[in-house]
Amino acid sequence: SCLCGSAPCLLCGCCPSAKNSTISRLLFTFFLFLGTLVSIIMIIPGVEKELHKLPGFCEGSGSVLGVQTNVDCSSFLGHKAVYRMGFAMAAFFCLFAVLMVCVRSSKDPRAALQNGFWFFKFLALVGITVGAFYIPDGAFTSVWFYFGVVGSFLFILIQLVLLIDFAHSWSQRWLHNAEQGSAKGWYAALCTVTFLFYAASIAAVVLLYVYYTKPEGCTEGKAFISINFILCLIVSVVSILPKIQEAQPHSGLLQASLITLYTIYVTWAALANVPSRHCNPTLLLRNSTSSATATEPLTTWWDAPSIVGLVIFILCTLFISLRSSDHPQVNKLMLTEESGAGAGAEPGGAEEGGEHRAYDNEQDGVSYNYTFFHLCLLLAALYIMMTLTNWYRPDESLQVLSSPWTAVWVKICSSWAGLLLYLWTLVAPLLLPDRDFS
Repeated sequence: SCLCGSAPCLLCGCCPSAKNSTISRLLFTFFLFLGTLVSIIMIIPGVEKELHKLPGFCEGSGSVLGVQTNVDCSSFLGHKAVYRMGFAMAAFFCLFAVLMVCVRSSKDPRAALQNGFWFFKFLALVGITVGAFYIPDGAFTSVWFYFGVVGSFLFILIQLVLLIDFAHSWSQRWLHNAEQGSAKGWYAALCTVTFLFYAASIAAVVLLYVYYTKPEGCTEGKAFISINFILCLIVSVVSILPKIQEAQPHSGLLQASLITLYTIYVTWAALANVPSRHCNPTLLLRNSTSSATATEPLTTWWDAPSIVGLVIFILCTLFISLRSSDHPQVNKLMLTEESGAGAGAEPGGAEEGGEHRAYDNEQDGVSYNYTFFHLCLLLAALYIMMTLTNWYRPDESLQVLSSPWTAVWVKICSSWAGLLLYLWTLVAPLLLPDRDFS
């Protein structure tokens, strides 16, 4: 009955009282992590070899856009499985995003669907996943690749919003602690962390020049590294300008150093997708321009950029699920308002019969936008799908995986968008003096 009931029942007598909205978000995030775990298992070489035994998984592999081709069903089965798992999770969250449109409070009958019936939700996700594995290859993989690219780009922007907000909150909290207590200790910690971030960024830039560029050629890689490094220097200088400090006293090098480090990581991830063995030593051999053979290793995803991307993905999705921002502007952008009408409800009903339970904190108004939350998880599902497949795309024969320039440009453009977004948070109080950016 707990699996079919509301979220409070799931915490009956086993956890401290908690907000109903928080528990629901955590459970939906658990579904996303569960799908991610299944995707990781399916792309492990030992498991990938056995995927051809799934009934119907390889049906339609011999037809591409209506043209019959000689396709070996064993070609990158893990890649196909991750795409179908990503499709299933995206369809699941898209369904709930549509169902939860314009839900204003927990009094809406649809709110019970958001906060309860978890057993049936799990069955629905399993059913969609099973159906996804019966999708014939055809043009599915090629078309769904572009859906993944667009969704991943949007999720990277969400990551950047959360990172910028985290950097500002971090700096403000440490400066506040310095004013309240031992100033020397907190300022020393602030300077140490900032120095470490910049040192790591500079070391990373040097390594990128060493491993991803050559004295002759690799012009694109040299340009990307140089442009992003210069842009990072610009935003760092802007963050400590007197006028910026006057408008935003809490802005400083800690935020700029964190944004710089993340930008260098995105640049690294982009260079890892450059489709040239000469300029990209991490390009997978099986995914080169040569034809796949039985002696070549199966697809793997655990290169360093993907592992870092997976960690960032987990942290960002947990951030979306567990807390809201300290800043009203970010809450407005993320459509989250924990301090809203419903969020301030007292846990008066948290205890029934001496048992701790989750309590409904959304009777007067939802504390987050249900539809936007599911859209965030949808984009997260697409992002993790592209991360686990290294952003690689099958060619027309469905026999060779290649790393397209599309992936490179999407990541580079997302790094530029992130720097522009951070720059806007610095100059906005000067350009719009009548607005409240506190």
